Amino acid sequence: MKNYPYLPKRAYFEPEALDYPLGQKIYRTLKELSVPIYKTTSHNRVMGIPGKTAQEKYYEGKNTLVVGVRRSKDFQTCKPSAHYQLPLTTGCPGKCEYCYLNTTLGKKPYLRIYVNIEEILARTQEYIDSRAPEVTVFEGSATSDPLPTEPFTGNLAKTIEFFAKQKYAKFRFVTKFTNVDSLLNLKHNQQTRFRFSLNSNYVITKFEHSTPSLKERIIAAGKVSDADYPLGFIIGPIMVYEGYQEEYKELFTRLRKTLNPKAFPNLAFELITHRFTKRAKNQILEVFPGTELPMNEEERQFKYGQFGYGKYIYPEKIREDLKDFFREQIAEIFPEAKISYFV
Repeated sequence: MKNYPYLPKRAYFEPEALDYPLGQKIYRTLKELSVPIYKTTSHNRVMGIPGKTAQEKYYEGKNTLVVGVRRSKDFQTCKPSAHYQLPLTTGCPGKCEYCYLNTTLGKKPYLRIYVNIEEILARTQEYIDSRAPEVTVFEGSATSDPLPTEPFTGNLAKTIEFFAKQKYAKFRFVTKFTNVDSLLNLKHNQQTRFRFSLNSNYVITKFEHSTPSLKERIIAAGKVSDADYPLGFIIGPIMVYEGYQEEYKELFTRLRKTLNPKAFPNLAFELITHRFTKRAKNQILEVFPGTELPMNEEERQFKYGQFGYGKYIYPEKIREDLKDFFREQIAEIFPEAKISYFV
């Protein structure tokens, strides 16, 4: 029996989805799981997702799956972490209060999965060939967490095996979820960097709803390290609260004890401090009116981002203290690892 970390309350199928074997397979699976199935002409014309208040719309959207075809042949750029986004899925069943996707996926943030994976990978090959012999890096998690829907699609496994054969390309993705077993025995040739999003116990339990615990994520990361994948960790959003140093130190200590030591020399950490925009704050307060996220603008520094909008970040002194703390912890516990960036 497959483990389904995400099981929707309802599913919508675009007409073309059933023209593909994967679409038919997903349809049968959802039927067997007694998930109500409806038709839609397009993902942006989905009708019937319930919800009157902002909270109801948000939660019912998260419980809705749209099965369709990726129509656009163009991939979005994904600088600075990769050259292009690789669209395997859109959305995430996690209900993290701070998530930036809350401002990009609409009031009813349903999940989308794509059944034309062969066409998507064929387009990926065109991008690779156009830049060869330069290495092209693809990011699989720019607008999603692709792991929770993997039991339905198998798209992540197909993508990892695709990149295993590539001389001039690499793949990377990040997840908060732990259903990694189907990916452990794949022939990946170390062309895929498998990353986990981690945080302190306080942040996960307080703000990362409907996601696995820190303990579960670290156990999953241990399995992945045994499978010899290049491994990475996003630590973020890093928050300042009473006792944060002890909790983040405990995180690194537990990681060190759990991971296979052969993974240490190739470890990469991405460190992201908490920040928010005015628009994000307003949407968060609509969906999570009782939130305890630290969003007092008077305690923050306002900064314009690379996309032209402003965000509220920790003041420079706090950010410098955080940078020193995390650099010291990683240097002490994982001296072989590298810090990709701190923002």
